[in-house]
Amino acid sequence: MKISFKNFLFDFSKKTYIMGILNVTPDSFFDGGKYINLRKAVDRGLQLVEEGADIIDIGGESTRPGAEPISVDEELKRVIPVIENLSKKINIPISIDTYKAKVAEEAIKAGATIINDISGLRFDPQMPYIAAKYDTPVVIMHIKGTPKNMQINPLYDALIPEIMEYLRNSIVIAKNAGVKENRIIIDPGIGFGKKLEHNLLIIKKLKEFTSLGKPILIGVSRKSFIGKILDDAPAEHRLEGTMAAVAVSVINGANIVRVHDVKEIIKVVKVVDAIKFGQILTTSYQEL
Repeated sequence: MKISFKNFLFDFSKKTYIMGILNVTPDSFFDGGKYINLRKAVDRGLQLVEEGADIIDIGGESTRPGAEPISVDEELKRVIPVIENLSKKINIPISIDTYKAKVAEEAIKAGATIINDISGLRFDPQMPYIAAKYDTPVVIMHIKGTPKNMQINPLYDALIPEIMEYLRNSIVIAKNAGVKENRIIIDPGIGFGKKLEHNLLIIKKLKEFTSLGKPILIGVSRKSFIGKILDDAPAEHRLEGTMAAVAVSVINGANIVRVHDVKEIIKVVKVVDAIKFGQILTTSYQEL
């Protein structure tokens, strides 16, 4: 399975790709407020590249549980200067983490080359058309509810089948809008309308999602389910738990892992990939 776009080629039969998180928000659950300054945000992006990230995922609106939505203008004000500056300095793809079509389009014009939509193309009906218009890879994620209410006692009759049906329908939405088959990435949405037991089962059963025929992205980095397992450890003490969850996710079928701690996680993934693929790959990504 491969995705070729712009000057980049992701070959998922050879390695797992690392998406480095760059939140330019004042209120994200782990790094909120650290990179709201333009210089600090760009420096952090450069650091993630130096550490070995294959993709930089830039987000301007916190989607932590209970988060309030922000305006399009505010989100644009946060992300566009960072994308404009960073895209001139790095040679790896930039992903825009947004569910708003206007933000996605302006981000692409500024230099982003991937859309990462937590709503699976459901919150803004124009989003799939933007992805199709610019021939952009799009990550479609499962969410139950909205960030504001998603963790208020989420319930499922059949967890994995319900998530798969949601993703299957989002794939249809994308294709009907003109998005190419080989531009779609799926994400089961760890922590987005899921209890502890839901997150654990998704990771355990992750291989079942390969039946959808799309690359799988998973985001477990420092999330609260890890804290609950580790005796209510706060986010800053969840690195080792994140490393364990990433390792199991990759073995079980994840093709892209979205993480805060690229320097540490890249070592985990390199070892897991050597076991998974039976070879050592020295290059972080391929450029056409």
